[in-house]
Amino acid sequence: MMKKRQGQRKPNIKPKKGACPFCKNNLEPDYKNYKELSNFISDRAKIIASIYTSVCAKHQRRLGVQLKRARHLGLLPYLPQA
Repeated sequence: MMKKRQGQRKPNIKPKKGACPFCKNNLEPDYKNYKELSNFISDRAKIIASIYTSVCAKHQRRLGVQLKRARHLGLLPYLPQA
């Protein structure tokens, strides 16, 4: 028999209800629209998971690529602003 490990629990995260904002407005994430992309990064400049932003899987993959592209071009920060 296997022992149950202490301290391991499923996280208490509830998915955000609603449609994908990109699907709803028939848009695609684009690095040139960096002000809109800044809504999908945290105050520590991390990409926010789709469970919190209600972005579908297809657009979450594209969003990550476009955020990284905007960072590479200097439009978005790699590090949080002090």
